[in-house]
Amino acid sequence: MAIISEMQEEKRPSVPFEASLDPSNPLGFLEKAFDFIGKESDLLLKDSAEKDIATAVTAAKKRLSEAEKKKKAEKETVKPIEKKSTKESLPPMEPMEVEKPKKESLKPTEPMEVDKQEEEKSGPIVPNKGNGLDFEKYSWTQNLQEVTVTIPVPSGTKSRSVTCEIKKNRLKVGLKGQEPIVDGEFFNAVKPDDCFWNIEDQKVVSVLLTKQDQMQWWKCCVKGEPEIDTQKVEPESSKLSDLDPETRSSVEKMMFDQRQKQMGLPTSDEIEKQDMMKKFMSQHPEMNFSNAKFN
Repeated sequence: MAIISEMQEEKRPSVPFEASLDPSNPLGFLEKAFDFIGKESDLLLKDSAEKDIATAVTAAKKRLSEAEKKKKAEKETVKPIEKKSTKESLPPMEPMEVEKPKKESLKPTEPMEVDKQEEEKSGPIVPNKGNGLDFEKYSWTQNLQEVTVTIPVPSGTKSRSVTCEIKKNRLKVGLKGQEPIVDGEFFNAVKPDDCFWNIEDQKVVSVLLTKQDQMQWWKCCVKGEPEIDTQKVEPESSKLSDLDPETRSSVEKMMFDQRQKQMGLPTSDEIEKQDMMKKFMSQHPEMNFSNAKFN
């Protein structure tokens, strides 16, 4: 998990995690994972621990749901090979020379110029409100699952005038007969089949990119452009209340047990056993438990 790995970058020696998954008891595997995380990092002691773990669980469930839907669709839908609709498919792209974006397109817009000198000294740039960066000719935003590239174009631009090529590791967008507005290699791989573009109000080209690794924040959209400080990214509000009751209960129990262990206190199971023993002792006052040893 990328969120966990980022939070463990505190110059600690890497320790191998050794545990095997028993399909009949997946929660046991998660408890071992939380024990390991608690020993090797401070993640569970942070105020944002619940939100970060809930975000990871939500993303994992979303990926699983999408994979199941895709499998089901592949089984139920028979796609004819010979009968391809020419209307639905885009015309083949004409070969164009690959040119690097002009330097001016990689300059942050005016709102970013205030702290330009400070940012050049400190390195990474503070991200915009969408956890991305704004440039003169385009901007990009992101969440853990997707990246959105927004490119202003002349008013009245038709979709047939736009050229957009999305590959696993590269993006090329522009207007026909002109130099590409965005042309470069992604910071990380995307899923081309789950990416698409459209033109909004005939004046803005919007490109939606689905990340292949949906647990990592991108430092830049295209390699070579200024990088943002991912430590200052503000993730979407994801709470335990967003999870289904069963998942929420399991996550809360594991987090409570882990915190209890770190403070040397009994876990929820141990508390339950102690309560049962106290109840039994109160129901049998005639019995002497003074010399009894309890595990």
